[in-house]
Amino acid sequence: MAIAPSVSNEPDAEELLRSVEEGRFELVDGELKEKTPMGAEANLLALDLLFRLTDHARRDRLGLVLGIETGFQIFPHEPRRVRYPDGAFVRAEKLAGQRPPRGLVKVAPELVIEVVSPNDLAEEVNARLSDYLRAGVPLLWLLYPLTRQAQVFRADGTANWIGPDGVLDGEDVLPGFSCSLRELFSVIDPEPTA
Repeated sequence: MAIAPSVSNEPDAEELLRSVEEGRFELVDGELKEKTPMGAEANLLALDLLFRLTDHARRDRLGLVLGIETGFQIFPHEPRRVRYPDGAFVRAEKLAGQRPPRGLVKVAPELVIEVVSPNDLAEEVNARLSDYLRAGVPLLWLLYPLTRQAQVFRADGTANWIGPDGVLDGEDVLPGFSCSLRELFSVIDPEPTA
């Protein structure tokens, strides 16, 4: 006698996220958690960096740069978890037909970007970074608009601070990409015009 497979009445992650009418939500431990709004400063900084990355990735045909509305369901320790980074880069060859999926991305990106905004809690930022590292993301950039600094985390466990005069480097993930923090942060703190 064959046993019928069990059928769950629980909605899948994409159905659950589609049911939300307003706000940005992540799916954590089976619950919808609102991701606090970035604020204009953090959003502008993220967008500027994403434009720079997109230009580099397209020119060298490296892959796709994805923005804040892209959800990633890539966490083996919590298969239904969905996170929305402030930006990400995925190599084209990791995507079926080298095209973006219509819904959630289910392959780990090579780079995740998070921008700390006034509404972020340190514990929540740390939890997101830990999730991405556990999922095998090789490179994470955490940007601090207030202090004009960045932190770099790598899957091998190494990390370092980059001061206001330092440079973000694409390392092996985005070969040839670099961006001075001074230049990047100038989008939110432009030099006065004469």
